[in-house]
Amino acid sequence: MPRHWNTAALDAADACFVGPRRIDVVIIGGGQAGLSMSWHLQQAGIEHVVFERERCFSQWRDARWDSFCLVTPNWQCRLPGFTYDGAYGGTDPHGFMPKDQIIEYLDAYRASFDPPLREGVEVLSVRQTPDGEFAVHTRAGDWLAGQVVIANGVYATPVIPRAAERLPADMLQLHSSNYRNPQSMPDGAILVVGSGQSGCQIAEDLHIAGRAVHLCVGSAPRSPRVYRGREVTDWLTDSGYYDIPLARHPQGEAVRDKTNHYLTGRDGGREIDLRQRALEGMKLYGSFRNVSGTRLHFAPDLSAHLDRADASYNGIRALVDQYIAEAGIDAPPEPAYTPPWTPAAETPEIDFVNAGIRSVVWAIGFRPDYAWAQLPVFDGRGHPVHHRGVTPLAGVYFLGLSWQNTWGSGRFADVGKDAGYLLGPIRARAEGSHQSSRAA
Repeated sequence: MPRHWNTAALDAADACFVGPRRIDVVIIGGGQAGLSMSWHLQQAGIEHVVFERERCFSQWRDARWDSFCLVTPNWQCRLPGFTYDGAYGGTDPHGFMPKDQIIEYLDAYRASFDPPLREGVEVLSVRQTPDGEFAVHTRAGDWLAGQVVIANGVYATPVIPRAAERLPADMLQLHSSNYRNPQSMPDGAILVVGSGQSGCQIAEDLHIAGRAVHLCVGSAPRSPRVYRGREVTDWLTDSGYYDIPLARHPQGEAVRDKTNHYLTGRDGGREIDLRQRALEGMKLYGSFRNVSGTRLHFAPDLSAHLDRADASYNGIRALVDQYIAEAGIDAPPEPAYTPPWTPAAETPEIDFVNAGIRSVVWAIGFRPDYAWAQLPVFDGRGHPVHHRGVTPLAGVYFLGLSWQNTWGSGRFADVGKDAGYLLGPIRARAEGSHQSSRAA
């Protein structure tokens, strides 16, 4: 039977120690990745603790807008021991959970196995000691760990360009993580910068509410939602595409830097076609460049970005066509996509006063924060060096990274598989450490 090292037990044990508390494994980050790792360690009877600097699942609770929905179907919510239509008992596997239901699912997952989670505990530093352990310094005391799993996610620091400083003080500026709904925005037009999943969905949220929206379109690709009679996610799952490991992916390591395809789970799930939104009155521009006085400057790349997004859309359709043909499946063909709108010319700049723009939503992503990890496990760009989460430094692991192994890494779909893979080296090292201690 697995040993349950819950928070109360750890608190009681702490009272017996003077100096750093020793433990087999420290997990840093209490989101779906950290708790997936905790589930596997608990099943294996490996003592551990999970540190979360805020509240558990705070990104889902506090950094999503009101109309947010999953863009992947509910059946892909398959955290370890807790699938959506299995242990959780969800009744709409092909639907797309809205924000409140996502939080309910995650809270139920936590309650299902009572992880040794400590919320509100920020990790200030991690370093290796001369004897090979790891000193973990937190705001709630010091720990010595045999191993460390870094699972604090890649959405740590919102990205806002320095050019934002040149906008007037009376213009509201929000990062996408702080946007909530159209009603909370001031009167006037709204500039949304970035066309990844967040940018496109927020621009649509505002547009559907009747707000005047100006969107800076970047290089994000787009995806079909339903094609040839089925949800595209189902086609790609059946074809084995989602199971292709990074080592065999045609784009190799470069796929880790790709922006997610934009589409939405709203209204039962559908595509997002920015060309159609332009026909309806949404103003589209190329990439955001700069601010000078009352002028907003854009790169002349709107047409290129729209064409590239369509190429991705058509490429996914072609993958499905190939699978259907090779498998001999009877599925009715669909006509080729025809762009409903093309820009007559590029718009290099606009006057935001004349355009009536009173607010800006910056939707250009996040940067991870690993400054506290004083460990030789990063490359020249500050990115983790690892193979499937295992770093060159024995006893240090990453979990929850984009394309850690497959498309589903870091997502509800396969973060549990990645955690299960890490259990192997973690258990082997823990058992070796315990044998050495008994021999001594």
